[in-house]
Amino acid sequence: MSIASKQIAFSEIPVIDIETLVDGSDAESVARKIGKACEEVGFFYVKNHGVPQEMIDRVYKAAEDFFKLPQEVKESLHVAKSGPTLRGYIPPYGENADPKKTRDLKEVFDYGVHTDEVSPFFGPNPNPTEEELPGFKETCEEYHDAMMALARKLVSAFAISLDLPANYFEKKQQHPITIQRFLHYPAQTGEVTEKEIGIGAHTDYGFLTILSQDAVGGLQVQNSVGEWITAPSIEGAFVINIGDLVKTMTNGRYSSTVHRVVNTSGASRFSVGFFIDLDYDAVVEVVPTCVDKDNPAETAPFTCGEYKYGRFVKVYPHLQETDKTLTPAS
Repeated sequence: MSIASKQIAFSEIPVIDIETLVDGSDAESVARKIGKACEEVGFFYVKNHGVPQEMIDRVYKAAEDFFKLPQEVKESLHVAKSGPTLRGYIPPYGENADPKKTRDLKEVFDYGVHTDEVSPFFGPNPNPTEEELPGFKETCEEYHDAMMALARKLVSAFAISLDLPANYFEKKQQHPITIQRFLHYPAQTGEVTEKEIGIGAHTDYGFLTILSQDAVGGLQVQNSVGEWITAPSIEGAFVINIGDLVKTMTNGRYSSTVHRVVNTSGASRFSVGFFIDLDYDAVVEVVPTCVDKDNPAETAPFTCGEYKYGRFVKVYPHLQETDKTLTPAS
């Protein structure tokens, strides 16, 4: 299979102005555009999202500074040391999205809401010290708060687009699983094949992803006929995509689209992703507007956290080694 993607005008992945969703003046029209994009593509860009560029610039600097730390410092924050919380540093090949086909050439730092109690996806964040990276913790927390606020606006738009009350999903997102992810994709040179790329082909496991990507490029989205379409960076815009939970809850009406990253730019690529799911114990089931006697639910209800943890076991080598000790109680 070719690694090259088909270069197209980015307008083929919709760009949606969400200003009237953010300020509350006209959520309905934005929601309808989002619903159409979710049905046809599963990906879209959002502009006029209300997140200050100055904050985005600071979080990129924090990410780049983190990955410049000595390897022994990063390894001291290894994700395996966080147990079921699954926070911290992941070195190249430490997580593989498509393990039967691809090794992922990327470094990762995962962050989330701090809690004192350790449980699957929740617990303390293994931050570098203030001496190592001054202001790192504060920058991460500020950005996480901004992403959470934007995500809740987008989730409300999903509900409206499905002819549900705007707050329909709130009861399942009181304390949602969230992951804020810094990513560094080293440059690849020479022949690049599917055996080793930035991140292998996959769909996102959860509910919603908000991605900021730098100008280097490399994100590719697979369309309905199997072509790989380039999703370039657009200044001032986030890339949004829905995950497997939304596909399940809409009975397949909304698409969880396969994507990957191939960095053949010759330069390092950085991106910052924010992932929001449901509460750990929330039941994932088809929403009432997407099921009837002619279209029964395709998937039986299941619990969000147990499902997601099971998916992580398949991509984290260290979880496969310690699965018995880290598997959460059902």
